Amino acid sequence: MTHPANTLSLVADIGGTNTRCALANGRDILPDTIRRYSNAKYSGLEAVLRTYLADEGGVDPAAACVAVAGPVRDGKATMTNLDWTIDRETLMRATKAETVAILNDLQAQGHAIGDLDAASLNPIIKGPDVAPSSNAVRLVVGVGTGFNAAPVFETAAGRFVPPSESGHANLPIRTEQELRLCQFVSTAHGFPAVEDVLSGRGLERVYSFLGQESGTVGQATAQEIMAACEHGDDARATDAAAMFARILGTVCGNLSLIQLPFGGVYLVGGVARALAPYLTQFGFADAFRDKGRFAGFMSNFAVSVVEDDYAALLGSASHIESLRST
Repeated sequence: MTHPANTLSLVADIGGTNTRCALANGRDILPDTIRRYSNAKYSGLEAVLRTYLADEGGVDPAAACVAVAGPVRDGKATMTNLDWTIDRETLMRATKAETVAILNDLQAQGHAIGDLDAASLNPIIKGPDVAPSSNAVRLVVGVGTGFNAAPVFETAAGRFVPPSESGHANLPIRTEQELRLCQFVSTAHGFPAVEDVLSGRGLERVYSFLGQESGTVGQATAQEIMAACEHGDDARATDAAAMFARILGTVCGNLSLIQLPFGGVYLVGGVARALAPYLTQFGFADAFRDKGRFAGFMSNFAVSVVEDDYAALLGSASHIESLRST
């Protein structure tokens, strides 16, 4: 295959297990160029990117942007669940691109908001009938292997998504049962952070906690819990997903009061997509709005689940294109 030299952007979504790479023409991902690589087979990101460029016929990209599952500071990223360190020099050396950028994976998801096709949005809570202004703040909430959340600002200089590590804030407690859950999680994992419950592993912990509450032995993976919800053959799985959904509603409501996302709340990530069919029946909306005298005010915020699994690639393309245009 042959691609035009010094024209396209290389974008990558680097998770703890796999890295997905693609080429973008401006803000448009080229679907036929999306490839997945197992991180365990490579010594670092540079090796992955060099392999990808060779697999795409030795393409010479004009720009490169990678989204990383970990904190990014001063152009340097440290992976949360992978022993890789990524910086701008590494990215430039691997790709020979003139313009490069490194984003936290949630930042990349935020940069995609606003460019997503409406068909990729699954509405959970309806917002006001009046359309929000073009510069209204949006809130992106990632629920998957971990948890994170960040506002999305539309500014005169372009879209801005600040870095965040919201998943490591303390988990809110509203009921006696939630207090016992926090104590259960704290026993093994230190202080109870949001991510300790609102993540794939967190859902498994909720399931184990409810087993302890009822004196029932046995554990289940997040995939098994969601499959049981679909088939209706495990009451504890249904109860675990419902408790998860209510706590997620509480946390998203809290974040909405902090950021005032009149442009909407967008849930992203594999766990969010898996829970989407059940959020309404499991009480997400009630918990989201349960803010005392501000309960009515919460109707200002629409909530949707982003069904596009490639949103991080799209957001990386959008961000790097904005940098190239300035």
